[in-house]
Amino acid sequence: MEQFRLAIIEDLEDIRDSLEVFFGKQEEIKELVAVGSMEAFFEKIRTGFVPDVVLTDIGLPGMSGIDGIEEIKFHFPEADIVMLTIFNDNDRIFKSLCSGAVGYALKGTPFPELKKAILEIRAGGSYMSPSIARKVVQRLTPVKVRKTEKLSPKEKIIIKKLTEGLSYKQIAEIERLSVDAVRFHIKNIYRKLHVHSRVEVMTKAFRGEI
Repeated sequence: MEQFRLAIIEDLEDIRDSLEVFFGKQEEIKELVAVGSMEAFFEKIRTGFVPDVVLTDIGLPGMSGIDGIEEIKFHFPEADIVMLTIFNDNDRIFKSLCSGAVGYALKGTPFPELKKAILEIRAGGSYMSPSIARKVVQRLTPVKVRKTEKLSPKEKIIIKKLTEGLSYKQIAEIERLSVDAVRFHIKNIYRKLHVHSRVEVMTKAFRGEI
């Protein structure tokens, strides 16, 4: 089992404390810090803390979560950043993703689901709450989709499921495949599209490049 270091950045104390208690009990967590602002997070890294995953709100006091993403990626380019927020408007969603976030979850997402999302991201995937994935699709639906010759029918189906925000396990259940088979198809998709992440696949799909 791979362990990782998690940073939680959330200004609402009750939510922050609840997240800290839940994730503090998970055996996958090697080290955990929970702070109320981006400024406090950057103070913490000066003590030597190196995050593997950052779970952050957008509407923070001082530096916003979106502004903080680029700063975090500058210091820790390998860190996975997941937004956990009440905001579901298109502008913030796209700014977060374009800045480098690989996950976008709404507050109210059950903590076990958040954990699954983070583990999915650590395995090389991405995550969006289903309602967020729908907003992304709706915004980009007018883009004309060009015919793709290189992808197999099964790979096209899997890409569609990815754009709907489904996890590898959910895709496997729907398509009656093993999770390993889904990962094999996705690996081939990455190779054929010359991409390295789920977000890049989704971006190409939304732009009509597939």
